[in-house]
Amino acid sequence: MSEATATKEQQIKYENLKEYLRSLGSVAVAFSSGVDSTFLLKTAHDVLGDKCLAITAMSCSFPKRELEEAKAFCEKEGIRHITVESEELEIEGFCQNPTNRCYICKKELFEKIWEIARKEGLNAVAEGSNMDDNGDYRPGLQAVAELEVKSPLRHSELYKEDIRALSKDLGLPTWEKQSFACLSSRFVYGETITKEKLGMVDKAEQLLLDLGFHQLRVRIHGTLARIEVLPDELPKVLENREQIVKAFKEYGFTYVTMDLQGYRMGSMNETLKK
Repeated sequence: MSEATATKEQQIKYENLKEYLRSLGSVAVAFSSGVDSTFLLKTAHDVLGDKCLAITAMSCSFPKRELEEAKAFCEKEGIRHITVESEELEIEGFCQNPTNRCYICKKELFEKIWEIARKEGLNAVAEGSNMDDNGDYRPGLQAVAELEVKSPLRHSELYKEDIRALSKDLGLPTWEKQSFACLSSRFVYGETITKEKLGMVDKAEQLLLDLGFHQLRVRIHGTLARIEVLPDELPKVLENREQIVKAFKEYGFTYVTMDLQGYRMGSMNETLKK
């Protein structure tokens, strides 16, 4: 990396990450085109070359824009890329949206990725969780542990701010990309997840992105939309109030609200702490 902006400590973590990936010999990376998995995939490919494979799961909870970004990145970097169908709504128990929903989904997903990895003769499967994920309710990490999926970013003690700084030095376009999680995470636990409602959320969030909002979520409660944006962008919601309300109602929402606390990771998990 030239003209590095990452700190010396962050660069040491980066070297440790490369050494860890090198020790794996070969790896299939679960690739969502997000900040973390893009950085992980880029580093793994730099270290392992053709012994690194990207695998992206396609489903109705994964926006088309993210899939297209994943394909474009792999093509640009010359990384072999496989897409796999992973329709969560067909998994028993998933649609009921229990508190371990993420575990149900990740277990099925990583089993499919492992199947591909073994056919390709790869030693390991890796995913992109980082140290910040240790502080929130993440049932999906149970599936990661059970299926012996590697978490190189956590192994190297990399936090989101480290990954963004290092991504910037690597010239990755995702260094300032908004954090993203699958659309199913927008539903309050216990509310049935449907393809129709996932589509409503996807359209609503795309509208806000098109309006220039950076970090955001549209949480769904029945037919009520709860918009989360960064606190300093709250006035912008009001400035675009009429357009947002009109569009959201066309998407199928009855009520459109703004969360005064603003965007925060895992806000649906707040109900679990009561």
